[in-house]
Amino acid sequence: MELSLFFAKFWGWYLIIFFLILSLNPKRIKQIFEDLKDEKFLILISFIAIIIGLTNIILHNIWELNYKIIITLIGWFSLFIGLALFIFPKWTVDWLKVTNVKFVQVMYTLLFLVGLFLLNMVYQIIPY
Repeated sequence: MELSLFFAKFWGWYLIIFFLILSLNPKRIKQIFEDLKDEKFLILISFIAIIIGLTNIILHNIWELNYKIIITLIGWFSLFIGLALFIFPKWTVDWLKVTNVKFVQVMYTLLFLVGLFLLNMVYQIIPY
């Protein structure tokens, strides 16, 4: 299987599952913001984000104007957020706290649509 298709499946399913979890249990959003106050949680999350971002970038750093650029941007975004949480934890958490629950709901709805798009690229449910 081509690596781009693998990452499209991975991120597509991940984003849809993430959307369903937050939609079915909106209290999770507030819980995540509360958990960001815990330094151990913050370090763990930043390491995971850095590892996922680096893996994504090393294996798939393709800047073509198609679905592949979305996969690459997800990797870079993950890396930058992970680095920001690790290097500047207080500033990054304060920046994240500025976002309210409605903004987060809009963002994860957009990410759900990105997930659908990526899965459509793989499974060709709606031909393009």
